[in-house]
Amino acid sequence: MLILVVTSLCHAQYSFSGYINTEEWQNEVYLSIVEDYRKLSGVYSEQIISKTLADETGFFEFKGNILDEKNRIYRIHVDKCSELQQDVNHFNGHCSDSEALLFIAKNTDTLKLPFSFGNQVFCAIESNNPKANVFLKIDSLKQDMRFSYGEFRSEANRKLNNKKWFKALQSYGKALSEPLAELYVYAYLSDRGNDFHSYYAQDLKSNPYYDNLKDRLKAIYPNASYTKQYINELEADRYMLGDSKSSGTRMRFYVLLLLVVSVLFNIWLLYRNWKLKTTTTKDLKSKLSKQEWVVLEHLLQNKSNKAIAEALFLSVSTVKTHIHNIFKKLNAQSREDVKSLFNR
Repeated sequence: MLILVVTSLCHAQYSFSGYINTEEWQNEVYLSIVEDYRKLSGVYSEQIISKTLADETGFFEFKGNILDEKNRIYRIHVDKCSELQQDVNHFNGHCSDSEALLFIAKNTDTLKLPFSFGNQVFCAIESNNPKANVFLKIDSLKQDMRFSYGEFRSEANRKLNNKKWFKALQSYGKALSEPLAELYVYAYLSDRGNDFHSYYAQDLKSNPYYDNLKDRLKAIYPNASYTKQYINELEADRYMLGDSKSSGTRMRFYVLLLLVVSVLFNIWLLYRNWKLKTTTTKDLKSKLSKQEWVVLEHLLQNKSNKAIAEALFLSVSTVKTHIHNIFKKLNAQSREDVKSLFNR
């Protein structure tokens, strides 16, 4: 029973080991977990989960059982920075004098990094995880891409190669049957700092590849930070880079809607003022007698007392009496006050 338990515990552990050239590199070796695929290159202090020291032969090993049970992206790196320089470089993500390796692993994986030709480090991977070396494969293809760009330097050659390699890298990533490898390619192609971004912006409008990748990530890595990050980026890019025609149509629609609302609001204001004026006139009219209202109509036409008297076949004194009563009932002090009540 004891043997079975010990065997089970050993099987549950990861082991990442390899060799570095101690004559070239310091013996500190770092293991990081990369949870943000926009930080695949460089070294960041918040990503480092372990540090070990290589022995006099250059051998180092990370082991334990704290990693995720599902595939995640990890990085092993060495550098030549002093302790003070490391604090700065690990903080800003840039360490020019370093060597790093990205790989895919999970808690039960064994990973070995042997020396390659010329005592180069981190150029080959031996692992029980068949997905461990997908990033190396993609990097190898990117090296071929850089070579093709350098064969003949011209704007025309660059544009042709951009179109060719955009599709080639995307197709190669998908052929590896590993969504994390596709994210590695996606992060590169969608980077606003390279020439591929314009192709990505156009491709995003019509190519179902991006939604299919989202489905693959949700199916295989539903709880990984990469999946949520990709979904959020996809929505943001579609919003920002979306169809300009649709954006223009929406803008024209909003402007037209604003104009319609403005016109309707002005019509409502005119109607409201007319209604208020009509209501006010009726209220004022109800305070006057029929004869006083008739006199008021002539008064509002700027007629003199004598002209009103002649028009209504009344005496001037009677007209004055009616006007006095009108002033009193309407709480007015002059003809101008009366006119203002009726907007005349």
